[in-house]
Parts: sequence; C-alpha cells; structure tokens
Amino acid sequence: MPTEILVIVIVAAIVLAVAFSWLGVRKLAQKHTRSAVADSPHKIHLAKQQVAFIYNPTKHGAEAATTLITRSVSKAGWPAPIFLETTENDPGFAMAAAALAAKADVVIAGGGDGTVRAVAQTLRHTEIPLAIIPLGTGNLLARNLNLNVTDIADCVQTALFGHQRHIDAGLMEIQDEITGSASRHSFMVIAGLGMDADVMNDTNSKLKEHVGWLAYSEAGLRHMAGRRKKISIALDDEPAQQRKVRSVLFANCGLLPGGIDFVPGALIDDGVLDVVVISPRSAIGWAAMATKVLFQHKTHLPVIDFYRSQKLIIRTVMPVETQIDGDPSGPATCVKISVENKAVLVRVASPDTLQ
Repeated sequence: MPTEILVIVIVAAIVLAVAFSWLGVRKLAQKHTRSAVADSPHKIHLAKQQVAFIYNPTKHGAEAATTLITRSVSKAGWPAPIFLETTENDPGFAMAAAALAAKADVVIAGGGDGTVRAVAQTLRHTEIPLAIIPLGTGNLLARNLNLNVTDIADCVQTALFGHQRHIDAGLMEIQDEITGSASRHSFMVIAGLGMDADVMNDTNSKLKEHVGWLAYSEAGLRHMAGRRKKISIALDDEPAQQRKVRSVLFANCGLLPGGIDFVPGALIDDGVLDVVVISPRSAIGWAAMATKVLFQHKTHLPVIDFYRSQKLIIRTVMPVETQIDGDPSGPATCVKISVENKAVLVRVASPDTLQ
C-alpha cells in the first residue's frame, strides 16, 4: 500500500474513533449557577472549650496529635480532652455520638477522609464544630479547606484556636432493587458511581500504604478499558435522559491531591453540587479528558460534562458500584443525591494566615 494512502487511512481511523467516542452525548438542562462569594470564616467566642479527639490509632501521626492536643489544652487551662479511638468496624459514628453526649465544644477528627466523613455526618445540623487533623492518604476535605496537611502542629493550632465557617454536606441514598438493600450516607468531598467506585474497590491496600493516593492511578489504568454503562439521569426536576457513561461524580468540592482542580471554581458552601459525567469509550477520549482536567482547558469536550444541581436521580437496569469520599458503598440500581446547604460547622485557619 502506498505511504500516502496508509497515512490517509490512519488519519481517517483516528477521526472516526474520536467521533465514535462522542456519539450520542447530549447536554442535560441545568438551573443553577455558581454563587459568587464563599462564606467568610468568623472568630470563636469561647473562654474555654471541652475538646473531643476522635482518631484512628493506626495512622502515622496519631500519637503526636494526641500529645500536642493534651499540651495545648493544658496550657490554655481548659478541661482535659476526651480521647476516643475509632475501630475497624466503626470509623467514627459512635465516637462522635459519644462526644456530643459529653457536651464537647469542638470535635476533632484525626484520620483519613473516612474518619472525617463519619464524624461530620454525626455533627450535621448540631452547630458543634468539626476540626480536622489530616492523617490519611488523600485528606481531601482538609485540602479543600486550605489546611496544612503536612503540618500536624499547625492543624492542631487551627482545630483549637482557629476560625470557623459553615460548609455543605452531600446526601446519597442508595437502593439495590435486585437485592432489596438500601442505605443512606453523607459525603463531604466526592461521591460517585461507575468506574470511580470500581477503582476504589480494586485499589491495592499495600500499594496505597507505600505510595499514598498514587495507588488509585494504578487501579484506574487497569479499569480504563471497560465498557460504558447505560443510565437514566435527571437533574433537579428536569425530565430524565438516557446516557452511556463510565462514571458520574457528585462533587461538594473540587480540589484533588497533587493540586489538581478537578472542578474549577467549585465552592463548598454554595448550596449546589457539581455533577461530573464522564463518558469516554476509547483511549483517545481518555487522553482528551485528562488533558482538559490537568491543563484547565476551557474548550468543551463531550466526553466530560459538568453540571450543577441541588438534587438528582440516577437509575440503572443492573447494579452499579458506588463510593462515598473514596470508600466503597455497595452496588445500586437507584441513587438519589441531594445537598444540605451549610449543614456542618468546621474549624479553619484565620483568613490572615491564608496565602
């Protein structure tokens, strides 16, 4: 075959592959626009505080955090802190309930995003502030609150003496109509269904211990070649549409490890969730999507769509895996998502210390 014809055939194949990747993608209607300004942190007005520290004792840095909290509370002349350890079966739900029963003035979560989520879910609508000592792999909520995830002492200082503000919480209701199971979960960062949940389920735990969040990339590469799944998706009260997707993500905030701004401009207190529909069906589609996310290109690509919604419903014929803040949450045929505006009070650094 002449070289010129071979080149034409290759170019035509690439063009067809791109067109095939984007075939049938339709834009959903959305009502909501982004809020212009985030909530401003305000000072704490307490002479003394009863501190409760809920922590994962297996995490590196847990012992240092307990020592720093004990010393700081003693210097301030406050009551002795309450220390509550999480367990393998309970990442913090019962411990947070115990802290509330003990009338804690601030509840500090020390661990990964799973511990933070469990404590935050219990503290919703209580006006008892959540503070974070990031000891996990991703520490996504801490990153999105501009906490110094590499400095435990600085985070202890913020937890005890920082400012505070309200943030949103997401709510995900999961139903598997085949098995009859149902559950309800809060999430603070990102929940989702499809490939992202498959990746969370399949991430090598030993590799995660050694390389941290990069372990998710290894699992992601192994799942890239899968097929798209047919779903029905309805944003707010709009009519449902049929889509073929790899993943649908529900983001309360958009910053990922490595400084990747997955959802540019996302706010954690604007009363809406950022919905990301991912639908590549070829390596070219994945490459185009990765380029757009990493380099923040403004050009619209049909393989990744961004929406804003206060509630949505997704239905599937066969069960699809789900995840909440990086933790597997089981298969579902119906997922209902909503946002609870400014449901959680959190401790943050003083605005004067942010760069």
